[in-house]
Amino acid sequence: MPYINAIMKMTMHIDEGILAEVMKLTGAKSKTKAVETALKEMARKARLRSILDEGLGLSSDELKNVFDPDSVAMMAVAEPKAKYGRHHL
Repeated sequence: MPYINAIMKMTMHIDEGILAEVMKLTGAKSKTKAVETALKEMARKARLRSILDEGLGLSSDELKNVFDPDSVAMMAVAEPKAKYGRHHL
């Protein structure tokens, strides 16, 4: 399903603890941004799962040899770089 860039106002009942956790984890400055970020992440994961379920045209053995979920290279593609080290003033 394609993403349609439309905005709608709605009332929802959302667990405040989960919303606060999402805001903290994502750095979202507003509840709306936190919900939007969480929804986009769910859609991204579903698309990735769909691609992986198709097998990329490889046999299960070929996939096992190519895809290592613990691989640092895969993490680098999927996630932004972490900020490590000390900040210099």
